[in-house]
Amino acid sequence: MCLAIPSRIVKIEDDMGIIDVEGIRREVSLLLLENAAVGDYVIVHAGFAIQKIDAAIARESIDLLREAVRIADEGT
Repeated sequence: MCLAIPSRIVKIEDDMGIIDVEGIRREVSLLLLENAAVGDYVIVHAGFAIQKIDAAIARESIDLLREAVRIADEGT
């Protein structure tokens, strides 16, 4: 099973990008995307950005993940 977390591109250099997820930054390959731009939200798998997604859907997904973590933390 793969959990895809929306990530925002904050920097691009050649075919590599820096993504940000809640303040955590990672380097990813952008080779599989056409016209990736700073500010785009993407889904990342195995170090590759594989799909662009709408910003509103990305924010909604991130909010749902935050809520799931909050609920999980309350149960411990």
